[in-house]
Amino acid sequence: MHDTALENSKYFFNTYTQGRSGLKIIEIGSQNVSGTLRINAPVDCEYLGLDFAEGPGVDKIVDDPYALPVEDEFADIVVSSSCFEHSEFFWLLFNEAQRILKPDGLCYINAPSNGAFHRYPVDCWRFYPDSGIALQKWARRCGYRTTLLESFVTLRQNDQWNDFVAVYVKNEIYAENYPNRIHLQREDFMNARNLGSTSFKKPSNLTEDQLIAKERLERLKQINEMASRGG
Repeated sequence: MHDTALENSKYFFNTYTQGRSGLKIIEIGSQNVSGTLRINAPVDCEYLGLDFAEGPGVDKIVDDPYALPVEDEFADIVVSSSCFEHSEFFWLLFNEAQRILKPDGLCYINAPSNGAFHRYPVDCWRFYPDSGIALQKWARRCGYRTTLLESFVTLRQNDQWNDFVAVYVKNEIYAENYPNRIHLQREDFMNARNLGSTSFKKPSNLTEDQLIAKERLERLKQINEMASRGG
């Protein structure tokens, strides 16, 4: 797990679980490859890690990722990090998260908004600023009252990844139970969308990769112009 993914999960749990105890938390894609969300979860929670292969951090094997082995309305929180890009039909997986959540339950997704092709066992998708509201619309089309509380794209640190982060409540009537937001505590993000907003805070049409490339091209152009004038 890369650095910002782990940091984002810490922000999520600190923001959305303060003052709550005995939470039932399901993690989709829980195998501990180079880090785990579990270490940031409340210490008194009931944590169940799901994945399609055995490994550290996996409590239950999933045979069909679009039919999770969890009963309806079981979980208080469903979390998933660096997994949805590897799901061929991630919208079906998102619906499964809604199914297993309690009516006031939260869904946290961290997925790449950029980065290299990396198969595990496949690599299919990247998530952009409108992805959060698109998943809300999909869930509602399927009969849920899922509501996006916030979404944003974090800036990179020591790795290549810019993470798309989205937090949902399963039923819109419980949105007021969660007044705090991750992105309001941070500066290292772009394209943040808040509950009910149709615009973005810190909007950018370019990804961080493109911004860096643009800056390099501008510097190279300046160097070439200076060299040309000197000649």
